[in-house]
Amino acid sequence: LFCSGTCTHLICQQTYSGTQTEKSFCFVGGSPRVFSTAAQQRSTGDECGPEDPHDEPKHPLSDCAIKHKAIKLEEQVRDLTERYRKALADSENVRRRTQKFVEDAKLFGIQSFCRDLVEVADILEKTTESAAEEAEPSNPNPTLKKIYEGLSLIEAKLQNVFAKHGLQKMNPVGGKYDPYDHEIVCHVPAEGMQPGTIALVTQDGYKLHGRTIRHALVGVAVESQE
Repeated sequence: LFCSGTCTHLICQQTYSGTQTEKSFCFVGGSPRVFSTAAQQRSTGDECGPEDPHDEPKHPLSDCAIKHKAIKLEEQVRDLTERYRKALADSENVRRRTQKFVEDAKLFGIQSFCRDLVEVADILEKTTESAAEEAEPSNPNPTLKKIYEGLSLIEAKLQNVFAKHGLQKMNPVGGKYDPYDHEIVCHVPAEGMQPGTIALVTQDGYKLHGRTIRHALVGVAVESQE
């Protein structure tokens, strides 16, 4: 509707629940007439605009929390490092023990065989000594002499084979008594010898790569009692 210039206008605005309504009244002859209406809806939320969740301020960790977390991480690193070192040391010990076991098996695998073989060497030595007594220059029997020479060669060759494989005969006469290598079977007067030394050997002892596989049976010199 349009009005002439003789009328009076009145504009009224209302706001209800965030909605603003505007009405225009025209008074003609004392009677109000609605001239025009206009409504504008403005919500509080529209004026402010939606809040962006990404625009919320972040709350960084405090210095105390960061230091506490750093300390915990350092403790974990130290613990894991210590565990790694222990595991590495254990594996190295196992490797060394295994290697030592293999080496000992190679060196001493023939130990029981050597124990039996030295008994054969004892018999051969006694036989050679007996043949040497029979093959004296006063005995013209050439056969005994040849037997003695053959036995001597066999004994020497056997001792060379023993030495090749690390088996050695002990020579304790004149040395100190050692319970790890010797076994006392008798005592003899110390004639020209220091008491406690080995005066005689009744059975030879043997070592395999430095390990005693058979003790020597010995007689130890003692002071004579008058």
